[in-house]
Amino acid sequence: MKAMKKAFQRLTLFCITAIFILALAACGSGENSPLDPDNPVTLTVWHYYNGSQQAAFDSLVEEFNDTAGREKGIYVQSYSQGSVSDLETAVRDAIEGKVGADAMPDIFSSYADTAYEVEQAGALANLSDYLTEKELDEYVDSYIEEGRIADDGSLRIFPTAKSTEIMMINKTDWDDFAAACGVSLDDLETIEGVAETARIYYEWTDSLTPSVPGDGKAFYGRDAMANYFIIGMQQMGVELFAVDNGTVTLNTPKEELRRLWENYYVPMVKGYFAAYGSFRSDDVKTGDILAYTGSTSSAMYFPDQVELDGDTHSIDYIIMEAPILQGGQHYAVQQGAGMVVAKSDEIHEYASVEFLKWFTQAENNLQFGCVSGYLPVRKDANSAEQLDKVIADQGLSVSPKTYDCLTTIFADMENTRLYTNKSFKNGSAARKVLEYNLADKAAADRAAVAAAVAGGESLEQACADYVTDQAFELWYDDFCAALNAAAQR
Repeated sequence: MKAMKKAFQRLTLFCITAIFILALAACGSGENSPLDPDNPVTLTVWHYYNGSQQAAFDSLVEEFNDTAGREKGIYVQSYSQGSVSDLETAVRDAIEGKVGADAMPDIFSSYADTAYEVEQAGALANLSDYLTEKELDEYVDSYIEEGRIADDGSLRIFPTAKSTEIMMINKTDWDDFAAACGVSLDDLETIEGVAETARIYYEWTDSLTPSVPGDGKAFYGRDAMANYFIIGMQQMGVELFAVDNGTVTLNTPKEELRRLWENYYVPMVKGYFAAYGSFRSDDVKTGDILAYTGSTSSAMYFPDQVELDGDTHSIDYIIMEAPILQGGQHYAVQQGAGMVVAKSDEIHEYASVEFLKWFTQAENNLQFGCVSGYLPVRKDANSAEQLDKVIADQGLSVSPKTYDCLTTIFADMENTRLYTNKSFKNGSAARKVLEYNLADKAAADRAAVAAAVAGGESLEQACADYVTDQAFELWYDDFCAALNAAAQR
């Protein structure tokens, strides 16, 4: 009898455990929902999308409200806050309860550094409470890992749209240059190759006007200098920001940073690279450069023509993978804001996750990506075949640039490791040092060199004092001091 009683007790315990597990799974998958379709909950979403991206997002919100939202009892209202900076300011004002600030939204777009700050203030919902392991496994692993910014490793950032970097080239003018100088697209696969090609282009364009020495043109530019540092170091086997439990260790070895300096600062000072407009696609439009490295979401802004004084001509384009350092590991940046959910109550948090799960379904996420140039976040959506299916099923009209950009990335996804550093306190400040320290110095020194050349000096004479070992040492010390100060303030 005792044996039977023990067996019955074990069976009872097993059944209770099984029911508990099934209940948890059901909660994550949408069963036993706290929502009531007869009394719908209203959600507010803040984002930074503008133009066609905002139109695409709003269209999907409307579709959700008319279909899954109506069925579940969820109504979503979306508002653009303008720029990323404007959105971050609005969120901080809401958290701090500033006079005149709007109430905290239920959902808002956020990059990891900003989300980390909000999480440290205790204002973000734990999304792991509303997602099963099976559901989490449907998303690209590195995207989920990026969102685990809580001290206990639970999910706080829901991946909704991601991007990486590509190279875009003015094909029309490149073809003329390549035919004249014997260069090829293969030369642009490495950062060193880009720098050398840029030198050749500068000298070739200078030679076209022999009566005006030193008027060569820049070939290349890049957006997001912080990515150049973080990914360049990663390609060389160095994690610039090594983060453990929110504590950062800065790794700034001199040899590796010298290599980055030589392949950006030196070509900038000599006029082989350039940065004039807000984005490098602007510089392609004005004919100041032929090629640039930028976000996949920038593809839609690549110009259809070059507009020079007295000369406007149409151009075609080439899209390539972003160049890597010669011999480096094949890392590319993982970027793009996700969505976070404000800590509130079970109904609003649950409803928010339901909307985000719907938005990231393959057909919906790819529909957004077709307009925005963002990559989908689910594993089953990252293929040209799935993209083609969604375009056909939805009857979408997709810009060839955006389509070619997405398929270029999909084609090499298996050979590329996407990387983004973990979040840490003062991460935004440290990233600003990467973004502006070298870029601002290069721009100022280039202006001085250009003035010296205009005054009659040769390019070699004008650049001589800027490209020495001593010049690097001075910059290196300043850079390390600035980075340390930003990270530890």
